[in-house]
Amino acid sequence: MARIAVIGANGTIGSAVVEEAAARGHEVTAVVRDPDRYRGGAASVERGDVLEPADVARVAAGRDVLVSAVGGGDGPGHLALIEPAARSLVEGLRSLVGGAPRLVAVGGAGSLETAPGVRVWDTPGLPEPILQIMHAHGEALDYYRTVSDIRWTVLSPAAEIGPGERTGRYRTGLEQLLTDGEGRSWISVPDYAVALVDEIEQPEHIGERFTCCASGHV
Repeated sequence: MARIAVIGANGTIGSAVVEEAAARGHEVTAVVRDPDRYRGGAASVERGDVLEPADVARVAAGRDVLVSAVGGGDGPGHLALIEPAARSLVEGLRSLVGGAPRLVAVGGAGSLETAPGVRVWDTPGLPEPILQIMHAHGEALDYYRTVSDIRWTVLSPAAEIGPGERTGRYRTGLEQLLTDGEGRSWISVPDYAVALVDEIEQPEHIGERFTCCASGHV
């Protein structure tokens, strides 16, 4: 059993991670800005602001894993939050000298390659708000890749992620977008959470980004 804190536990992905981890018997703490509004299944709830390194350090202390599932809503919101949050998370964890938990962060699909040297965000016609969200996650990933003293992992979803069933099956890759024979890349939120908690239980991607896709898409 791992002691896991999930920042952004009120969000769609964060709440799914809490549910999946708790169902497996892990000790899960939900970290949210307003604990009075939390209605999820975490064992405990704490107030915390991901942009405050002191808050990060406080909620991470004594845990085995810190999950960041924060989102900024629209494009400008992501630009204002995602990369600054990555820096705050690392700063907070660095203050826990010798006792920092592992960091697992929810990433984006925009920086995944669709061909050598071509990324999802190079797709013609993408709306500016979507590009802003993609590049916000890309900037955070670029920052994480400069960090060698914190055990971090970023999990990028497929190009499409949304409500769906929990099958418990998925495929993983590294830098290439995973698609099916028709070019569709999809994973349900519950199966994304399965992939993330599997990585917590059996670490295979420390210090790198990986991605996941529904297992039926080959």
